Amino acid sequence: MRNKILYSFLAAAGLLFLLWYKFHFDLSQKPAKDVFSTRPFPALVDTDEPPYAFHTPLRTRGRDIVDSNDKRVKLASVNWYGGSDELFVPGGLDIRHRSEIAKLICHLGFNSVRLPYSDEMVMDNPLIEAELLSANQDLIGLRALDVYVSVVESLTEAGLAVIPNNHITQATWCCGLNVCDTAWYNDYLGPVCRVSQTEDQWIENWVMIMSSFVDNPLVIGADLRNEPRGLWGTMPWGKWATAAERVGNRLLAINPHWLIFVEGVSSANDLSGARKRPVVLDILERVVYSAHVYSWSGWGSREGTYAKRPFLSFVQSMRENWAYLLEDNIAPVWVGEFGSPHEPSEGDFHYWQNLLKFLKLVDADFGYWAINPRKPHDDEKEGYSLVEDDWETPILDYRLRDMLELIRQ
Repeated sequence: MRNKILYSFLAAAGLLFLLWYKFHFDLSQKPAKDVFSTRPFPALVDTDEPPYAFHTPLRTRGRDIVDSNDKRVKLASVNWYGGSDELFVPGGLDIRHRSEIAKLICHLGFNSVRLPYSDEMVMDNPLIEAELLSANQDLIGLRALDVYVSVVESLTEAGLAVIPNNHITQATWCCGLNVCDTAWYNDYLGPVCRVSQTEDQWIENWVMIMSSFVDNPLVIGADLRNEPRGLWGTMPWGKWATAAERVGNRLLAINPHWLIFVEGVSSANDLSGARKRPVVLDILERVVYSAHVYSWSGWGSREGTYAKRPFLSFVQSMRENWAYLLEDNIAPVWVGEFGSPHEPSEGDFHYWQNLLKFLKLVDADFGYWAINPRKPHDDEKEGYSLVEDDWETPILDYRLRDMLELIRQ
């Protein structure tokens, strides 16, 4: 009798757990409804129009990036990945010429590009396979660094500002659980890591990358490291800030006009430490902080920290993590990564609505992840892409509509 009661209790508990799980987790998996607003879709940018006018050099003034005329510059960026991945090359160069991709980025309304690279790309500088460059015949036979530089030059020739980003140590899709890529150094792990580097090597890699762009005024700065996090989000802010100052000062010795972009810890979610321990460089007015915000951002949430959170709770989290820097007029914050799929779940769309509403309220600089329609590994479809596989046709949906409104507010 006791066993029957126990089994019945366990069965009931299991049913309650399944119902709880369905309520808490399955909600974010349902397709969102009404993702297309009734608001008219803003016109895309005519590529025959003059590009956004960057009056360089840039610097910071309180919460803003300003130009040489002391006018606010709002970075409306898109990420173009591939240089940090296993093929060592920005995506799409087998489909369209890099100058045409640059025009496409302008057409979508962006004025700047975050361009990731890996430390392995710098240290090994491999020859790029010809088939990956088939739409850019003049690049065939070149190595990874030369291709990367050529892509940057095409972007800046189109009037786009470029921010190189040290995305990862080992060339691969970022960011998994690999302990070798949770920080800018990994030498303490010894032979565990396929690509091992010290902090000094990381700095030398940055010098190698940026030395090619000293005389290019539209390479406006360096995004020092993607999502420093440590093991399970344990990276101390003070340790990262000290490293950022070392490399930032080294780069400013090469070009004193570059902006130095410093991401938050805990996968770029958390800049709260900068309130008491700011990054201070030898040249003032050069630090731009950077946050990343996704539906799943933050540690310890399976369903996604921001997939269901009410707007006021979302705002409180943003203020605690990074928006205080804007609201208190301390420093600029560039939300260098955020994104959502073309076919969002309810959780995705809820997060997107909250974030875009907040970005409009605080008038933040931003960088969408990403333009690429395919991931390098196995040519997997990129759900967050803004263009079709032809690298020509824009995907006109809720994301681009909201970003165009954000750009033009």
